[in-house]
Amino acid sequence: MPSLLRCLCLFALCLALPVRAAELAVDLGHGARTYTTAELLARSDARQVDIPHDVAFKRAMHYRAVPLKALLDGAGADDALLFVAGDGFAVEIPAAQINRAHGSEAWLAIEEPNHPWPAIAEDKGGAGPFYVVWTHPEDMRVSQEQWPFQLAAIRRLQPVAERFPAIVPEATLKPNGAVRRGFAVFQRTCFACHTLNGEGDARLGPDLNIPHSPTEYLREDLLRAYIRDPQSLRRWPQARMPGFDRRALTDAELDALLAYLRHMATRKRRP
Repeated sequence: MPSLLRCLCLFALCLALPVRAAELAVDLGHGARTYTTAELLARSDARQVDIPHDVAFKRAMHYRAVPLKALLDGAGADDALLFVAGDGFAVEIPAAQINRAHGSEAWLAIEEPNHPWPAIAEDKGGAGPFYVVWTHPEDMRVSQEQWPFQLAAIRRLQPVAERFPAIVPEATLKPNGAVRRGFAVFQRTCFACHTLNGEGDARLGPDLNIPHSPTEYLREDLLRAYIRDPQSLRRWPQARMPGFDRRALTDAELDALLAYLRHMATRKRRP
């Protein structure tokens, strides 16, 4: 009994301990800048932000946050920014989308050491120390991938075609054709978790072309169902891939995405 009591006391003490102060690295090409939890919480532009439909927690949430664009001074209108999470997730967000004066607004939510956020799910841990959240995300159709949590770093990027030439479709294709449109959809919805032809910053999901494209081993109806709801095809508790309903991915966008994947299956490049 004494040992059980001791264990319970230690467990209670662990729950009472504050979250360790964290750091966020921001590199816009002019020298890296590191922001600490305490520094961000002390900023004059920090405020409470209410998110009615939070992407990670699937409910209303309230955060202490700062406007994300205030941390991105020096980012050009045409710059792409890479948001890297501690779990290997990486997503590109155009600087122009963050710096817009109207519509959706991006915020950097900061986990307060003495008021930690709840766990997202039993197998996913927490969303802290930093989390990009959006007010009025519907105004600019902000995708669920553009809500990166467990954020560790933000950095400016070169154009995607220069960094990852092996994911780019055939240059002779029509700019407004299905494959080119699908390439844009792929970058917005898939590239945050997956590589293609071994190229990409994310390390969360499998490669979508090497050794085989999903268009090569799944019937189209099953692949469409899987993208809409991964658990409808095969169910497992540790699944990380979210489903894409028609608000996140229209039928036309899904058609274009599959056209791009089918096209890239003919352009395999092994890393």
